[in-house]
Amino acid sequence: MKTNFSRPFLRPAVAVIAGLSLFSASLAHADVDTSKSSVIATTKQMNVPVDGKFRKFSAQLNFDPAKPTAGSANVSIDTGSYDLGADDYNKQAQGKEWFDSAAYPAATFVSSAIAPAGGNQYKITGKLTIKGKSQTVVVPVTIASQGATQTFDGALPIRRTQFDVGTGEWKDTSVVADEVVIKFHIVASKK
Repeated sequence: MKTNFSRPFLRPAVAVIAGLSLFSASLAHADVDTSKSSVIATTKQMNVPVDGKFRKFSAQLNFDPAKPTAGSANVSIDTGSYDLGADDYNKQAQGKEWFDSAAYPAATFVSSAIAPAGGNQYKITGKLTIKGKSQTVVVPVTIASQGATQTFDGALPIRRTQFDVGTGEWKDTSVVADEVVIKFHIVASKK
């Protein structure tokens, strides 16, 4: 039976994928302040933008702007923490057709290279894994320092169908778009 949704619930899976890669790229050599940080996935349902936020994640980061190529990032995002603002949508996003959080509780990003891209911008290459499917992605990240903190900002477009997010009746991209944009803002203390 097809459920009629007035809010985009497919976006959680795509958001997780993109959120992981962006988040891992930006968090390095610092303690992340999750209360000031965000990873948001934006997709379109019936051509209307819908945002979802991941509430739980962990990151192991190593980044020195003087030696960016020596940096690394390993990020894990709790797929069950995707929040669309309503419990029924959140539960559906955790289900088998979307994130399948019972079988795949985490989406991960593991960096393989960090390259300067001019000024305070970097490109972080790594493997993004969601629902057991992996893709190599390049995440653009802007890093700014202020006092004892660093901020990492970026946006990464991904395709949810490449990670089997939205299967069965939801594989059709006419209701929930295939492209998802993961936007992140990470605040971390310098070490």
